[in-house]
Amino acid sequence: MSWAFLRDLLSGVNKYSTGIGRIWVAVVFMFRLLVYVAAAENIWKREHDEFECNIKQPGCENVCFDHFFPVSHIRLWALQLIMVSTPSLLVVFHVAYRENREKQHNQKLYRNPGKIDGGLLCTYLISLILKTGLEIVFLVLFYKLYNGFKIPHLVKCDIKPCPNTVDCYISKPTEKMIFLYFLVATSCLCIVLNLSELSYLIFKYSIKCYLKRHMKKQQ
Repeated sequence: MSWAFLRDLLSGVNKYSTGIGRIWVAVVFMFRLLVYVAAAENIWKREHDEFECNIKQPGCENVCFDHFFPVSHIRLWALQLIMVSTPSLLVVFHVAYRENREKQHNQKLYRNPGKIDGGLLCTYLISLILKTGLEIVFLVLFYKLYNGFKIPHLVKCDIKPCPNTVDCYISKPTEKMIFLYFLVATSCLCIVLNLSELSYLIFKYSIKCYLKRHMKKQQ
């Protein structure tokens, strides 16, 4: 899978982000995207082939693997990376709209099309809320699908066509668990950063509105 489009998206968003937003971009790019491409993808590459059960009944291993891993960890992680980065497109599109509007009217309508104020501030806040919500949804999804943030060394399966309860073994469970904990930790860090940036922008805008009203009263 090519991740060039996601890299370009994060680079574009970085130009219009606050300081906290730039930290979020760095975390997503360095500690999530690069770790995924460089290491995690290879660990789960042959997870189905390396899943073994102590029986050779045709179809037994397949149904057991599908039961315990309805969705691959690594594919779900990839989907999470794409989904949490997508709301940032709203900001990029809004800035492009401002720039296009200036070209159509052939005049300067904004002091800086990329400055977070007015309608762009609302768009930026919405993107932060969406990113935070998606991070939480995927964490809950991981927890529900795999019965917690853990990868057991041994699972017992009694689903047909298995004739009885069989033992199935997962390859490299410790290594996979370390990466799973890393995934959860970086997701939580991104949630904290998004909430911090959201609070910062709301506080900053509230102070700005208060000062404007105060100045009007004095005049």
